[in-house]
Order: sequence, then C-alpha cells, then structure tokens
Amino acid sequence: MMITVWVVLPYAAVVSCVAGHIWRYRRDGFLGYLYGPNIDRVQHIGITAVRAGLPLVFIVRIAEMLASGPHSRPDHDIQVLLAVVQVVTVPITIVGVALILIPPLISADIRSRVTPLDRLTLPLTAAALLSAVLVTFDGGSTDTRFRTAETLFAWVRSLLALHPDPQVMSHAPAVYQVRGLIIMLLIAVWPYTRLAGIITVPTLRLLRQLVPAPYRSAPTG
Repeated sequence: MMITVWVVLPYAAVVSCVAGHIWRYRRDGFLGYLYGPNIDRVQHIGITAVRAGLPLVFIVRIAEMLASGPHSRPDHDIQVLLAVVQVVTVPITIVGVALILIPPLISADIRSRVTPLDRLTLPLTAAALLSAVLVTFDGGSTDTRFRTAETLFAWVRSLLALHPDPQVMSHAPAVYQVRGLIIMLLIAVWPYTRLAGIITVPTLRLLRQLVPAPYRSAPTG
C-alpha cells in the first residue's frame, strides 16, 4: 500500500497530466471552456486573478524547495519574502478560481457544460493552496528542523531522481500526507477541468510568437 500511494500514484498522476494536456490541445487547443460568448466580466476578472496568482504560488514552492536544506528552512530573509508572497497570492488565486467556476454552476444556460471534475476543481484547488499555508506555518517546524523539507520536498526530489523514497511520506504527519494526496489528485485531473487553459493558453500564444509559422501545428478535432 505504501508503494502504491507514494510511488505508483504520483507517477500515474504525471502520466495523466501529460496525456490530458495532449488530448486537450488536439481537441480544442484549451479554448473550450474559458473563452467564448458565455464568459462574463466576473469570469474575466477571475482569469486575470488566477494568471497573476497561480504562477507566483508555484514559484514560491520551487524557490522554497531549492532554498531549503535537508532539514532546515531557507535563510530568514528569503523565508520572510516567500511567506509574504504566499499570504498575498493564495487568497487572490482562490478568489480567482471561485470567480471562474461559480458562475457556470449557477447559470442555467451553460450549467449542462459543467462536468463533475469542474465541480471538484474549486474545493480541490482551495485545499491545495490552504494546505500549503498550513505546512509553511506548521508549529512543529523550527529554524533547524523544517518538516516540509523532511517530508514533501524529500519525497518530490526522490521522485524526480527516479529513486522514489516512500518512507519519508509514510511516516509524515497527517497534514503532509493529505497535502501530498491533494496535489497528486489536482495534477491528475487538471487538464480535464475548466481551468486547463488558464496558464497553457498564454504560454502557447507566446510560443507561437517565438516559433516560425512553418513549424507550428494546429490543434485537430
């Protein structure tokens, strides 16, 4: 069970994410849900908020992992900066996701296009962002002991190195285990949700500006 949860599932989530992005690109170029005549001003504000907040949340996690030691937090100044950015960007991102997802849930004309995964996206994204705050400010961590580095960061590094170490998560406190499971589920379902194109679409537009036209391939389907 330990190997299934902390080794098989994370790699399966990555495979699902990659395959899902390829499927979505070929199906509609990620333009199927967040664009068109049914997008109102509130949802446009939500899209802007998520595009401003989500990349920063991701950058904070990467910077925190790179700046942490095997058992220690980043240096004090870096730690304060990352904490401030996180405290600002997490609420912005959660509000943005809510503004994107709630209008379709209550609008009769487009409610039929809302999938069960879309209904799961808001609580799942909020749980992922809030759990990041919980582990960052965990009272069990000290200046010389950073439980996120000992558990989640060590686990992620082992997966990236293709030498998975499930032990660090199997003995981790419950909040760290729950966060790991939430992140895996979010990665697995992301390309199949309404938010799939929130970052991908502007990235593809940038790539189209950088890549010469003869080498571009248009989505099919």
